[in-house]
Amino acid sequence: MRDMTNGQPISHLWRFALPVLMGNWLQLLYNAVDSVIAGRFIGKEALSAEGIAAPVMNLVILGISGVCIGAGVLMGEAFGEKNLPKVRKTLGGMLRCGMIFCLLVVAAGVYLTPMILNSLSVPDDIFLMTLVYLRITFLGAPFTFLYNALAAGLKAVGDSKTPLKFLAFSAILNALLDLFFLGFLHFGIVCSAVTTVVAEAVSAVLAVVYMLRKTREIVPGREDLKRDLLLLRRILSYGGPTALQQMLQPIGKVLIQGQVNALGVDVIAAYNAVTKADDFACIPAQGISSALSSFMAQNRGAGKKERLLPGFRAGLKLELCYFVLICTVTYLFREPFVRLFLKAGDAEAIVCIGADYLGLMAFFYIFPAMTNCMQGFFRGMGDMKITIVLTAIQITLRTIFTYVLAPSMGIRGIAVACTVGWSAMLVAAFMRFRKWRYELAESRDLLI
Repeated sequence: MRDMTNGQPISHLWRFALPVLMGNWLQLLYNAVDSVIAGRFIGKEALSAEGIAAPVMNLVILGISGVCIGAGVLMGEAFGEKNLPKVRKTLGGMLRCGMIFCLLVVAAGVYLTPMILNSLSVPDDIFLMTLVYLRITFLGAPFTFLYNALAAGLKAVGDSKTPLKFLAFSAILNALLDLFFLGFLHFGIVCSAVTTVVAEAVSAVLAVVYMLRKTREIVPGREDLKRDLLLLRRILSYGGPTALQQMLQPIGKVLIQGQVNALGVDVIAAYNAVTKADDFACIPAQGISSALSSFMAQNRGAGKKERLLPGFRAGLKLELCYFVLICTVTYLFREPFVRLFLKAGDAEAIVCIGADYLGLMAFFYIFPAMTNCMQGFFRGMGDMKITIVLTAIQITLRTIFTYVLAPSMGIRGIAVACTVGWSAMLVAAFMRFRKWRYELAESRDLLI
């Protein structure tokens, strides 16, 4: 456990954020490793199928993680108040309702998959492959929720290292299973989906075992699992907006995927590869945002308002340092990154398309770095609704400009559309932040 209500904010944020950032990278490896191995050992059709399935599954996964992030803010506030029974009750309420919801999602997802793929205009030559892959990956949703819920509980009390260890183990397991079954035994895309579900289940089981053995003080008991409508409303008031905000991103990607699918299999394959780069660039920035939310929640719960603005400044410094790193790496290694996903025979045309996209996007990652920091600040302050508004602005403009620009500019038009959405989001976020800045400054006579 880590108490972030005392000491230097940047020290707490760095130590807390680094495991979260690494954990987010490892979580991305589930899909990235599948795509690399599938693309190299099965072919560009498998890479395209996984690319089409990814935003659909991310809709579920990010919705789940959004609920957990929101509930984590509540648990962080309770921990800041030194109220462990409240932490247990919040975690118990989230587990009870979340598992029921996940089972419904699995049933609906498996049943609706053909309709989803038809609405996305998936090419006939990869339709069946995508259908089977997506249906199997839906089965992993309960395991994904269980891991994220328990990880949120651990992070709320300042422990971001333990969830990282579980993710590291399961990511390595996923890679080894993929290499064995796809690379050595030459099984198909079905096996790729199964290995991902198995790895997700292992991370969930490890989290359960650890909490039962090492952190029983925050493990919910039977009383904590009972229905409590008042608590449920509170969890949903925090987790619901965050889940909706998280889900807006993949909804936008699903809509954009429909435009990409009209550009042919080569562009679909290239887009799948470069969106993995986008994820690796942007999602770790969300890890810093998550650390900032935990810092803000703990200090707000402890009544230490004078630490909130310095905490935000520290988070912004970390985000900007991260941008410099990821911009440099993405630009220098854009071609090798795309080539990772492809067989030699498939490579050249697709690599050119993907590298062109990443050459532009490398310099645009400054926008999500800054907006993620502001989103983390708003969540930590309990200002959940603004996060939905900001994300809706970004996704709406990104989708509209994709449909306007992609037919004439190709994949470069998608990069420009992303930047338009992020820029508008940043302007709106800054306007909202000014309100909070002056409110907090009144309590300590300080402005950034």
